[in-house]
Amino acid sequence: MCYEIVWRIVAAMSIASSTGSVSTGPVSTSPLPLTPSRPAPPPRLPRTGRGRAAPRLDWRLRFAALSLIWGFSFLLIKVGTDGYAPFQVTLGRLVFGTAVLAVAMAVKRERLPRGVRTWGHLAVAAFLLNALPFSLFAYSELTIPSTLAGICNATSPLWGMALSLVALSEDRPTRVRVAGLGVGFLGVLTVLGAWQGFHGLDATGTAMALLASLSYPIGWIYIRRTLAGSGESHLSLTGAQLLLAAVQLAIVTPVFTSVPTSFPMLPLLAIVALGGLGTGLAVLIQYGLVAEVGPTTAQMVTYFIPVIAAVAGVAVLGESLTWTTPVGAVIVLVGAALTQVKRGT
Repeated sequence: MCYEIVWRIVAAMSIASSTGSVSTGPVSTSPLPLTPSRPAPPPRLPRTGRGRAAPRLDWRLRFAALSLIWGFSFLLIKVGTDGYAPFQVTLGRLVFGTAVLAVAMAVKRERLPRGVRTWGHLAVAAFLLNALPFSLFAYSELTIPSTLAGICNATSPLWGMALSLVALSEDRPTRVRVAGLGVGFLGVLTVLGAWQGFHGLDATGTAMALLASLSYPIGWIYIRRTLAGSGESHLSLTGAQLLLAAVQLAIVTPVFTSVPTSFPMLPLLAIVALGGLGTGLAVLIQYGLVAEVGPTTAQMVTYFIPVIAAVAGVAVLGESLTWTTPVGAVIVLVGAALTQVKRGT
């Protein structure tokens, strides 16, 4: 559930839809969002029967809606796991998310990608960007608060920065961005209360949440190396990716879980919302924002996610916070912001 990484993928795919292929030009390969030198033009508004553009919700309202949807995702995971096994929560999430994108593809008359090679790479991407991290977050929230899971998710830009130094040879870090990396991980240690010996934290659950955050930049690097120039639309690729992730979970879930003997309504509704809103609708809102205001502005939503996740966890679920959690979260976000400072700015 790393939205910082998703912004880069969506930005690349948005360029692909307007140029015919994923951009491989002068685009940042660091934890920065992929910002093309010439932003993609905003999509044309649908026409009404009288030839006038249909009214469209202001982008600021959609920005706020996306922040809330993704911020509440960690709460929905926690509620879902109260009634169902983590793999079942993830499977339901992927099924409902795929259904939303399938409807969008049908409306826009888009087809699934073609080619065995493309589907093979998408299968790997589906595992790294969906099946694995979604499952890890679900399992982690069995033992850690949703607030901590949301903050762990915010470390993905830090992992991405560190990995890009090794995996992407064209990436040239600046001193500011390297400093941001150090600041960010100092924030992680603050959240975890390292000087207190991580007292009161479940080590396994926290490690799972951090591993889930690490999985996202690994998946992004894989996509960058294998699917650039595929020529498929971003909606088609994302729809196929979610479909493959759902298939992967459909195979794994029966092996590790049993069929539920009851179907608690509140956790079930949480799973439906997590998939339909947090995984399906959110992606569609995200595409529109990137196309309309550009990835640099649109990706700012990621800074609201841990804040909303923390507020939702405390206000709705009654989770407690020590001073180290909000202070550490602020330090993490400052470090993440520094890792995105462009060269020469």
